Amino acid sequence: MSDTQSTHTTSPRKLITPLNTLAVIAVLAVLYFAQSLLIPLVFSLLVALLLNPLVSRLKQAHVPRIISSVTLLTVLLTPVVWLGAELAEPAEKWLKAVPKFTLYIEQQVESFNQVMQLGEQEARQELEEPKKEEKDSGFFSWFSRDEEEPEPEQKPDNQPSVSERIEQGGAELLFTSLLAAPLFLAQCLGGVILTLFILVYGRRLFTVFIDEFPQVTNKDKVKATVKSIQSELSKYIFTVATINAGLGIMTATALYLLGTQDFILWGSVVALFNFVPYVGSVISLSMLLMAGLVQYNLTLMALAPATLFMLLNIIESQLITPLVLGRRMQVNPLIVILWLACMGWLWGMAGVLLALPILVCIKLVLVQMDKAPHWIRLVEAK
Repeated sequence: MSDTQSTHTTSPRKLITPLNTLAVIAVLAVLYFAQSLLIPLVFSLLVALLLNPLVSRLKQAHVPRIISSVTLLTVLLTPVVWLGAELAEPAEKWLKAVPKFTLYIEQQVESFNQVMQLGEQEARQELEEPKKEEKDSGFFSWFSRDEEEPEPEQKPDNQPSVSERIEQGGAELLFTSLLAAPLFLAQCLGGVILTLFILVYGRRLFTVFIDEFPQVTNKDKVKATVKSIQSELSKYIFTVATINAGLGIMTATALYLLGTQDFILWGSVVALFNFVPYVGSVISLSMLLMAGLVQYNLTLMALAPATLFMLLNIIESQLITPLVLGRRMQVNPLIVILWLACMGWLWGMAGVLLALPILVCIKLVLVQMDKAPHWIRLVEAK
């Protein structure tokens, strides 16, 4: 009897780990296959969190939420649309220039390899010349004259050259970007509409849910907690967006004074990729290095755009951001890199850009709700 009781008591514990594993797999599958729906939803929630305090204040000033929401979205989207229209032509030009730049680098590497191979062949011939003279003067020199040297191998006619393969790769990249443009525009439009509806009707929906559903027991505490979370998240999103925009403007100004072409494009790229910690700075630095090499060729001046950005990025990441955000937003760098890898695997580039805001949002929610303190300490550990 005791044995049966022990088996009955231990069997649920044995099922906990498999069930948790299946739950994690199910969540990952939903996040992966529903990314076209979830990415605009997450983006809309973040923008709504940013604008909702302003909408609420305007509501207290007797401004209807629909009017304030439309006005704020228009003010927010106007510079974005203007930048998109201004940067479309330079971005297309650089997309076409990337294969040519890659071909130029490939040619420089090939020429360097040829010089090295010629030097090795000359050194080898100098070493082999005495041996050939000794061999030709012997009895077997009569047979060596009849031997034919092997002909060099010829490449098949249908095999494309390196330049053709690079041009084909660039054409495929441009074609893929054009095919993805309608879906991207549809997602942006859907995100804007969803943000508008969240700002107008989200607060009322939340109030009804708290007041009417019996599952919510301590209604005042839930409202206070949600209000605090929303305030903290709004401050964080606004602060990070302001810092990144400032870094982009300073980079564009420095590149303009330097005389770099398409400085507005590079400032926008820097501001966008600065939402991705550590990795985004490396990507921006690489792109500015490429821009310098294309404009100034293989000279010291080619390093100037990347050097200026690196100085500005060091000031921003080591001085301004820690001073403004403080310790509350501190996240372990290793956790950030692992989180970026996971979000990039799930949602691609959009996941990489949204990774840190989502991680900080989860952390703030756990802190405000006083849940999982050990996980919070793990995320903040340095």
